[in-house]
Amino acid sequence: MVDDQSRYSRLANITRIVNTKLDLHEVLQQVTTAISEEIVRCDSVGIFLPEGDGTYRGFAGKPEMIDGITLQSQIIDPQTDPLAAELIEKRKTIYIADTSIDDRPDLVPVGAFRINSLLALPISYEQDFIGMVFLFDYGTPMHLTQSEIESVEAYVNMAAVAIQNAKTLNQKEKLLAEKQSLLDLSRELSFCSTTRESLNVCFSYLKQAFGEGDFAAHIIIPPSAKSVTPIAFHAADDLSQTDWNERLHHLGLTDDYEKLVQRAVSEKETIYNGLGDHRLLLLLPMISIGKVHGVISVVCGGIAAKQTANLPLLFAQSIIDATAPVFSNVLYMDQLEGIVEERTSALYAANKRVNSVIESITDGFLVLNKDWEYSYINQHVSFARGRTAEEMLGKNIWEMYPDIIGTLTYTEFHRAMNERVTVRFEAQSDVDDYWYDITAYPFDDGICCILKNIKEQKKYERELKRLSNLDLIGQMAAGISHEVRNPMTTVRGFLQLMVKDKQLTPHAAHLNLMIDELDRANAIITEFLSVGNTRTSDMKMMSLNTILDDISPLIKVDTSNQNKRIRIYTQEVPDLWLNHNEIRQLIINLYRNGLEAMTVGQTLTIGTYLENEKYVVLAVQDQGSGIDSDIIEKIGTPFYTTKDEGTGLGLGICYAVAARHNATISIETGPEGTIFFTKFPIESVPGIENPFEGD
Repeated sequence: MVDDQSRYSRLANITRIVNTKLDLHEVLQQVTTAISEEIVRCDSVGIFLPEGDGTYRGFAGKPEMIDGITLQSQIIDPQTDPLAAELIEKRKTIYIADTSIDDRPDLVPVGAFRINSLLALPISYEQDFIGMVFLFDYGTPMHLTQSEIESVEAYVNMAAVAIQNAKTLNQKEKLLAEKQSLLDLSRELSFCSTTRESLNVCFSYLKQAFGEGDFAAHIIIPPSAKSVTPIAFHAADDLSQTDWNERLHHLGLTDDYEKLVQRAVSEKETIYNGLGDHRLLLLLPMISIGKVHGVISVVCGGIAAKQTANLPLLFAQSIIDATAPVFSNVLYMDQLEGIVEERTSALYAANKRVNSVIESITDGFLVLNKDWEYSYINQHVSFARGRTAEEMLGKNIWEMYPDIIGTLTYTEFHRAMNERVTVRFEAQSDVDDYWYDITAYPFDDGICCILKNIKEQKKYERELKRLSNLDLIGQMAAGISHEVRNPMTTVRGFLQLMVKDKQLTPHAAHLNLMIDELDRANAIITEFLSVGNTRTSDMKMMSLNTILDDISPLIKVDTSNQNKRIRIYTQEVPDLWLNHNEIRQLIINLYRNGLEAMTVGQTLTIGTYLENEKYVVLAVQDQGSGIDSDIIEKIGTPFYTTKDEGTGLGLGICYAVAARHNATISIETGPEGTIFFTKFPIESVPGIENPFEGD
């Protein structure tokens, strides 16, 4: 044995190294060197440190390789090594002078390295068992004294201090790294806007804490949220819930897993569950302001279930605690967004229904704000001068239509806007031939207007008035026809007798003139009766072209006599229910009016054609100078005429004939001439049975 001075020198050197060196392997290597110098009969010194799974692996020693086997490859398992198990249990030095008579050492290394004697020492610090030291010989017993064993124990105590210092330093470095990770985690979470993003960040930091493993989250959906299941699922790496369940099934945990999750939620505590094969299931509740928002599920490996104390649970819990409030806020924002989206959708649907109702109104509807700007226009509003709704929105009505200023529309709109009362009036546009019944009523800080187009209504009113006049004329005609015609017939008879009297021959010319005038008066009465007649009679199925062909010779003679031209064209049209004489009279009246409107050399055009398979049209076109708009309104009125010798019954008869045939007469006029369109519907005449229908 070396002297005490050398021993103290080595202890001092080891102490200096322990206090100055940071590398644990280097420090422990110095310890093994010192022990080998102290115990020269010792052939090998090895220090074994815990692996974390209950076994111990060679960490430092001298020599580091024996017969090609490295110290680091040597593992001691207390489960199978009685000597190691006793060392851990009793934490006292064990010296075996003769291994052949002691059954505690492992026979495999004893036989492989021909170990005769063995010294095993525990490395402990306070209450912690932190390693083992083994000294042995190669075939020659060490014969250690108690003093030598105590010297080795002193070196081992120095190793314990070094290991504890390294452990403390590692813990400090680990805490600093964890704090920095938590700061980084907080920074990354601050950028998360969805629950999925926040969970993915949480998973990435849990992987740093546990290393390899599987991570998933079970999110508790609030009762107010609309969801099919009360707990939603999201896993790391976008793993589906089906794949997650399959992994649990392989680990034999499918049946109890849901109960464990519910337990973690109800108890608000971390749940541990060993899965065998050195795997562990952890269920960590995610709590914010005392409320559980979900459970983080961790399946980690590489450690037995009973070694949970060595897991980075505090760091993992800190990660989840940092994630929980951010996740809670994001989840709340998601709920708010869902509520806003739902209510926005409901509002949109309600507005859509309101707009649908407004757009389905066949009348025009528009809204003017307090600045007289169009803020809403439905599809049935027609604007003068061909302007569109898109063009008018946001525009000032008085700037777009300055000619309205000072009119009834201007006055009534201002009354509705200023006095906040509902007004109703009629307005007519001379520019675009519009005629509206307008109702304006106050709305918010503007007015709403409903525009009902009464152009057709006014037209029907005029037609009703004309028909009323015809009815009145009919009643008058029925009352006076006999009273007038009877004396006229008597007078005409006496005049014919007087013409035959030879004594009155000198007055024959005057008498014939009187007879002609009586005949003319009788013809006027006949026309008068025709205008007033509203009954249909003598209707037959015939072609309009046939009637036109019958009177075409008469038309050609009349146009030729007036040095004017005639053009007649006909297309194939279906037969109609017609009164031959009345339609003949209608054509005669129309073409004669056309001839009278033209000058010498101009052309009159008469034709028939089929329109939209619904109407047979008779068109009479002249090349006159057109008809004034004031006169058009009065056309067809009985006794209204612009001719010096006209009776005002010609067009009245035409309108009456058209009415009895369910036909309509429309007029297009301009500087280049006028066209009269008579449209006969292709259908049965009311009140007359169609012989081709029935049976």
